[in-house]
Amino acid sequence: MAHLLGAESIRLEYPTRVVFDDVTIGISEGDRIGVVGRNGDGKSTLLGLLSGRREPDGGQVTRRGGVTIGMLDQSDTLDGELTVGFAVVGDAQEHEWASNAIVRDVLAGLLGDIDWHARISTLSGGQRRRVALAALLAGDWDVIFLDEPTNHLDVEGIAWLAAHLKNRWPSNQGGLVVVTHDRWFLDEVCNTTWEVHDRIIEPFEGGYAAYILQRVERDRSAAASEAKRQNLMRKELAWLRRGAPARTAKPKFRIDAANELIANEPPPRNPVELASMAMQRLGKDVVDLENVGVVYDDRTILADVTWRIAPGERTGVLGVNGAGKSTLLGMVAGTVTPTSGRIKRGKTVKIAVLSQELAELAEFAEDRVSAVIARKRTSYVAGGKEITPAQLLERLGFTSAQLATHVKDLSGGQKRRLQLLMILLDEPNVLILDEPTNDLDTDMLVAMEDLLDTWPGTLLVVSHDRYLLERITDNQFAVLDGHFRHLTRGVDQYLELRAASKKAGGGSSGGSGGGATAPKAARVPVLTGADLRNAEKEVAAIDRKITKLQDEIARGHEALASHDQSDFTGLAELTALTSRLADEVVSLESRWLELSEQIEASR
Repeated sequence: MAHLLGAESIRLEYPTRVVFDDVTIGISEGDRIGVVGRNGDGKSTLLGLLSGRREPDGGQVTRRGGVTIGMLDQSDTLDGELTVGFAVVGDAQEHEWASNAIVRDVLAGLLGDIDWHARISTLSGGQRRRVALAALLAGDWDVIFLDEPTNHLDVEGIAWLAAHLKNRWPSNQGGLVVVTHDRWFLDEVCNTTWEVHDRIIEPFEGGYAAYILQRVERDRSAAASEAKRQNLMRKELAWLRRGAPARTAKPKFRIDAANELIANEPPPRNPVELASMAMQRLGKDVVDLENVGVVYDDRTILADVTWRIAPGERTGVLGVNGAGKSTLLGMVAGTVTPTSGRIKRGKTVKIAVLSQELAELAEFAEDRVSAVIARKRTSYVAGGKEITPAQLLERLGFTSAQLATHVKDLSGGQKRRLQLLMILLDEPNVLILDEPTNDLDTDMLVAMEDLLDTWPGTLLVVSHDRYLLERITDNQFAVLDGHFRHLTRGVDQYLELRAASKKAGGGSSGGSGGGATAPKAARVPVLTGADLRNAEKEVAAIDRKITKLQDEIARGHEALASHDQSDFTGLAELTALTSRLADEVVSLESRWLELSEQIEASR
């Protein structure tokens, strides 16, 4: 493959430390490179060096003649006086950019809910970020550098961005280098992974799953001081092989080697043991929401939501920005009062919320980390073993020296980890995580997930991080058009339902959908009299049918598990039957959405 650009023997040094020392690396046509590593080790700095925005102290960065480079960094560089349209396409005439398939795809994928004529200064931080990303992707580049591009995108937006980058160039053309903590995105888009650590860049073939395998192999032969990290990576690899069939079905790494490594590795969680412990701490009743609804200023946010939360339940909640996820969890936490329906709480329920604002740390800003944790419990039980808060901090990436650091001087990721530790030491039995991946690198996400694996309580998670949701929760639900829906097939089913809703002319996304000039929504017919009653009856019938089909699918999975594994013909027949049932559920759900929109428009 033709060479695009490269770094030869580069060195970069700050007054207090060396970032890179004698690093040589290159990017060729067809490379799709994901950059991982601990926060502060130089990932963003590397992008700055390769893109030409920063000069090394030693060595050189060379580029093939005529190579064009585009970069999205983490800073906000848009002129607040520009309109959205001018920021994205400049002064180009509409017929010029509208005839470009790439530009049309970018506008439809990122700017559907943003006014084309609005000034940048009037947008939220997330909207500005999406405009900046759209402005970059609307250009024609040979190499694109992206620094945390999934920030401020929802699940749909991230899925769109992955598809766009996979299809933007032919497989043997163009170059992509992306820094992100979104592990699903890394696996979906990248064919190479660079790990930045200890002043070097170590390349690995493949995406995140392949990187984990090779890293386990590397750590297995390392010194004894690497034992803890090695075991953690083995656990991560075990989940990748067991818990994500769609991902591991791809031949991204050697299956035999992976199976050998995890042969004696137990599942990440023991659901029976955790459920038993949760029952002991919570009793039978947690929180029941019965036919609850919330209306703000004559606008229905949630309607007829019933959710009976069980002891030890681990649930992920999906939905576009503004769908009502925070309102729903606010009712669970007791901070939001429903306008209709009933909420019942168990007597022993103790709820804690890991919020995005880090409010729990404000009063400790002037204190040292060691003093903060000294006020909490002196021990904590994790995985059946009693450990100290300091050991917990070590598991979450804190060094002994950092215990003497003032809370106000911690990085964003360190504050996030300390916030989680303080909440766990208070021993709640219901934990709500609101976008918990903010400011965490991939290593710290793995450490946090490992800690939560042993936490014996009810876990409710709102996140746009698909990998995290699939990793730490057992069930996923979605807030769709004010209703609360169980997703039997997880995130894939959610994306299908959202696509069906858009096709029917309803819904918008916080990170995807619509174009620069938003397409007119399909007119939803207004039903009256017998037609309205028939539609309501059909919706009720569909609900019953879906429930019946889901039971049949569950029995099909049980039959597959108990069937003679050497009977390939029988296994194929059972798999085909289960697949047909799942397809029928998808079809019914699409019809349910269509009828629900008609009923809503008719009331």
